[in-house]
Amino acid sequence: MTTLPTIPAGPVLDFIAATDRHDPDALFAVFAPNATVSDDGTTYAGAAEIQRWIHDHQIAPRITLDPIAYSQSGDGAATLIAAADGDFPGGPLPFAFDFTVDGGRVAALSISIAI
Repeated sequence: MTTLPTIPAGPVLDFIAATDRHDPDALFAVFAPNATVSDDGTTYAGAAEIQRWIHDHQIAPRITLDPIAYSQSGDGAATLIAAADGDFPGGPLPFAFDFTVDGGRVAALSISIAI
């Protein structure tokens, strides 16, 4: 039997919930105004680029996340390993989501294939 990770209330849990609901407004709300997202070799910075990333990489392919592991440190860093599935080839695939949280919002997110 697999034990699901405990993820505390806050922006990482909100990120998962908004992604799974395919809710672009709720997903955008987890990010700080000057946040950055690094995904698939590209860095997205600021509101307009992050909204485009949300649409193109989360909402349009109808991504859902199945958490596998979670860890956090006292300095606002958190790592989520999750199986991502959706309308893309080869799914589900395990991804590492490395969050930097500041002031209760995501200041930076880096996404890579989890090995």
